[in-house]
Amino acid sequence: MSIFNVTALLGGLALFLFGMDVMGKALERQAGGKLQTLLARLTDRPIKGLLMGLLVTAVIQSSSATTVMVVGFVNSGIIQLHQAVGIIMGSNIGTTVTAWILSLTGVQGDSLLIQLCKPANFSPILAAIGVVLYMGGNEKRKGIGTIMLGFTVLMTGMEAMSSAMEPLADEPWFADLFLKFSNPVLGVLAGAVLTGIIQSSSASVGILQALSATGSVTMGAALPIIMGQNIGTCVTALISSVGATKNARRAAMIHLYFNIIGVIIFLTATYTLNFIWPIEAMNEPIQAVGIATIHTLFNVSVTLILLPFSRGLEKLAILSVPDDKDKGKEKEEVQLLDPRLLNTPAVAVAQAHITTVDMANLARSALQKGMAVTHQWDEGLFASITREEDAVDQYEDLLGSYLVQLSTRAMNLQDSRKVNTLLHCISDFERVSDHAFSLAQTAKEMHESEVTFSAPAMEELKVLENAVQDLLDKTIRSFEEWDLEAAHKVEPLQQVVDSLIRQLKERHIARLQGGECDQANSYRFGNVLNNYQRVAGHCSNVAVDMIEVSAGSFDTHEYLDKLKAGSDPDFDRRYSRYADRYAIPEEQE
Repeated sequence: MSIFNVTALLGGLALFLFGMDVMGKALERQAGGKLQTLLARLTDRPIKGLLMGLLVTAVIQSSSATTVMVVGFVNSGIIQLHQAVGIIMGSNIGTTVTAWILSLTGVQGDSLLIQLCKPANFSPILAAIGVVLYMGGNEKRKGIGTIMLGFTVLMTGMEAMSSAMEPLADEPWFADLFLKFSNPVLGVLAGAVLTGIIQSSSASVGILQALSATGSVTMGAALPIIMGQNIGTCVTALISSVGATKNARRAAMIHLYFNIIGVIIFLTATYTLNFIWPIEAMNEPIQAVGIATIHTLFNVSVTLILLPFSRGLEKLAILSVPDDKDKGKEKEEVQLLDPRLLNTPAVAVAQAHITTVDMANLARSALQKGMAVTHQWDEGLFASITREEDAVDQYEDLLGSYLVQLSTRAMNLQDSRKVNTLLHCISDFERVSDHAFSLAQTAKEMHESEVTFSAPAMEELKVLENAVQDLLDKTIRSFEEWDLEAAHKVEPLQQVVDSLIRQLKERHIARLQGGECDQANSYRFGNVLNNYQRVAGHCSNVAVDMIEVSAGSFDTHEYLDKLKAGSDPDFDRRYSRYADRYAIPEEQE
């Protein structure tokens, strides 16, 4: 074996790992977060979690990515620890798909159909189609083209490794090396170390399949190495869990225990059987298909054995990562925006959206309390508004930093637009809480000065406040459900609120002129109206951002100008309905 074989081997390995990474990320982007979102929701039972873990891992081609995702879910409180068990088991089965794809390199036969199944024959066709789609410009086509190109690079690397290793078949030391790996301890250790270094069991199994092309790898040598590869893949989740909550670390431990217990059971059963009834194949060369078969058989059989004992695995993990004795049963705080989720942008976008909804609801709570203290002073409500306004500020800082980090990740167009919308909206929700605090401060000044608004003014404010609450409710509801149709209902109501404020200002001036209102308190009434007008403006900003950014446009002024020009009959119809609903009775004039 010459130095050129070594360089060819390294080059093939580089292409193999790069192709796997490109293909996996492209598959993930094409999935658009739908599978990952389902993963967080449909895991109330172990069997459901198992099926979802299997599906997600089969799509993104990485059990390590799935388990890191699970650690992030648990750390963020999206799923409970017991829900993680089934997903982890499913991910181990899902990762076997890669080995079956790679085993196509060993397909033998002269028929046209069999020849077309060989990667060396169909990869160039995929590459040609992939380049055409990638250059096409359409995002979906470009994504599919990237998947094809990633697969082609992956298979090219696999072929290059196999070709570079062919001279090893005649090297006695190479055959002796794999005889040593027939020792279960050495084999498991070798497989675990290799997989721990490259942090991908799919990749390490692929390397073993490439080595099997030399004919020097026996089933007896491959078996413990495959077992070790399953243990080595736990390294990624364990590293990811450092600094996480206890339950997140326990999820990583469940992954480790599942594979260690599985390896002990599988190897014990296999070597016991071989001792009683010697298995001739143990000393015969194994091919890529045989490696894929063992990999699948191990993960499926161990899952079937351990699935009924999922609660036992959970308890074992809790024993390994116990609660602090001095804290008792105090609930551990979860991390709402876990940086681990940034590795799965679609999931991170969904979690950032959920967190922004929490922020919006907190701002709404502060505004409702601000309205309440305007009518009747309450020291406790004022303190609560202050706390909520501070909390909303913290949300804005946290979300702003997280979304900026997220915006640098590769995402599909839909998620990218959603991140842009969230970046716009968090400042609007934060301003709503600011105006709630401003209302509370005005109420405090009035309480300390022992003055109130006139009875007619208070009645008119109630009509305006109902309209503003309805407006904010519609805004948050459309934002939470990401309902663009509902978002179109916000602007007509915002225009009604503006109209109400103009009416209230005119009536206030008339009362001032008639001596019905105290001039010294006039600026406070104006301040209250200005706060409500700005809250309405921020609601409009959120809705328009949702509509325009989702459509790929960033010109919100153009959208508003079209509405004001009367080009939308639905807008006029909704405006009339809201104006009737929040009309100020004539007898109040």
